[in-house]
Amino acid sequence: MPIIGKHYPSNGLDQKANIKIKLEVDSFYVKCFTLDNLFAGKMQAFLFRKWKNNVKGRDWYDLEWYIRKGVPLNLHHFLLRARDSGDWQKADISGTELRQLVDARIEAVDLNRVKADIIRFIPAPEKIALWSPNYFHDLVQQLKIEQK
Repeated sequence: MPIIGKHYPSNGLDQKANIKIKLEVDSFYVKCFTLDNLFAGKMQAFLFRKWKNNVKGRDWYDLEWYIRKGVPLNLHHFLLRARDSGDWQKADISGTELRQLVDARIEAVDLNRVKADIIRFIPAPEKIALWSPNYFHDLVQQLKIEQK
């Protein structure tokens, strides 16, 4: 014979089940970057990725995104990242030198391969149909560079 009464939450509507949850959180540090530093890191990867003939379409998409949003590139942070990776040997870099590196990268890449790599992630593929060396050269003219 089942026991009926207020001792069982499933039988009594006026009772509430108590749930206890124990959370343990360890302290940890999170390194946060500003958009201008993120752009500098993306540019370092864009210019010096060690993939030989392989391309990463996302690098090109991100380059366009940062420039179109008007995000300035922190040249000092770029320099630190490029020197850290061993990709830049000089003690300093100018905005002109950076633009020359980008222009050389634009000329060296097969943009058809870039488009083929990114097309599956683009909801409106017609947006990348205009990608060409001239398009990216023009885009880079809008690149904002700041020295911090």
